[in-house]
Amino acid sequence: MKGCEDKMKPMIFSPSFLSADFTNIEAELHDLEAAGVKWVHLDVMDGLFVPNITFGPPVVKAMRAKSGLFFDAHLMIHEPARYVAAFADAGADMITFHAEATGDIPATIEKIRETGCKVGIAINPGTSLETILPFVPKVDMVLLMSVNPGFGGQKFIDISEKICRLNDYCQKENLELDIQVDGGINTATIHTVVKNGANIIVAGSAILGKEDRRAAIDALIEAVREGEENDYCH
Repeated sequence: MKGCEDKMKPMIFSPSFLSADFTNIEAELHDLEAAGVKWVHLDVMDGLFVPNITFGPPVVKAMRAKSGLFFDAHLMIHEPARYVAAFADAGADMITFHAEATGDIPATIEKIRETGCKVGIAINPGTSLETILPFVPKVDMVLLMSVNPGFGGQKFIDISEKICRLNDYCQKENLELDIQVDGGINTATIHTVVKNGANIIVAGSAILGKEDRRAAIDALIEAVREGEENDYCH
């Protein structure tokens, strides 16, 4: 399908801290800062909404004490409104919840707004974009999952059409919206999501799984550039 190159926004990398060395949290945060990263993606899982358990507000609070990075908290938890205040108090800057995880999307959005955090809404690969379109004008970011959430290192699911349709909708409605993609992003897949309109890129092993994080980010940027050149040539 045709990409949405004419609608591309500047890229922001939000490395998934799930791939970090948790025995050296402070050093990992400082290494990301030294690599030029501005955001860090915090994957919060409860073992109910997804079949895995990660960490909660105390870990986020400990991280906040050591870093000024923008904390991009991705709540993969059942009925996330219950924990919004706790993550905001711990230092989250943006709180993203899953549409599939709550029975009251408007109330969850309002709960996050009340904390002063930015609001994100996420959907899984199998969830229709139409599920969240009525709420898009009320949020700051939409996260489109390109794997089924729960574990890192999964194979990328091509959601190009969904990204492009969301970008088209925002253009039509004159909405300023960040589009984030999370799951299976590496040098082979990043151009696909960027050319269709994603501007916030979550990458775990592709950045934090590498010894040189700056070089890893440069490789992702170069993959996008090479993809653009190939598209132009064809």
